[in-house]
Amino acid sequence: MTGGPTGTGAGRATSREYAARVLAALEKAGGTLAVAESLTGGLVAAELTSVPGASRTFRGSVTAYATAVKRDVLGVDGVLLEERGAVDPEVARQMAAGARRVLGAGWGAATTGVAGPDPQDGQPVGTVYVAVAGPEGAGKVTALRLNGDRADIRKESVRSVLALLLSELSWNGRAQDTEQNGGN
Repeated sequence: MTGGPTGTGAGRATSREYAARVLAALEKAGGTLAVAESLTGGLVAAELTSVPGASRTFRGSVTAYATAVKRDVLGVDGVLLEERGAVDPEVARQMAAGARRVLGAGWGAATTGVAGPDPQDGQPVGTVYVAVAGPEGAGKVTALRLNGDRADIRKESVRSVLALLLSELSWNGRAQDTEQNGGN
């Protein structure tokens, strides 16, 4: 996905709107959420907790800025981190799963990437991976190639992970409705 965080455009939700929708979907489904953040440094958690009533579904977050925290707290594979670095789709997936496990939530979301000003782990500025892990193995990783300065990249990463999470929650909810209605 290529994106430019230069405004919301017509029909494009803001991070705050996505956060409110995510929390409402989780509450409706009786779900909970945990977040693991690297490049966003707590911005996803801040956006979620800015929504009144977030405590009903949001369990907490781990700001895993250091590679050792990704490994030691979230359980990201150490060999993977050594071989590929922290900016990797599988690292993002494992971070989301680790947040779920460590914080006891039904859903996990994660961000990892390069906000700049310099490249990291051989990856250019603007390379970001956002991931979602859910119950029963549900999950997804999205690669982003973002433009803009450090603040723009971080802001768009927050919006993107919340949008991915809402998409996965919506898909999961539709699948459950289909099962409950006999596949109709």
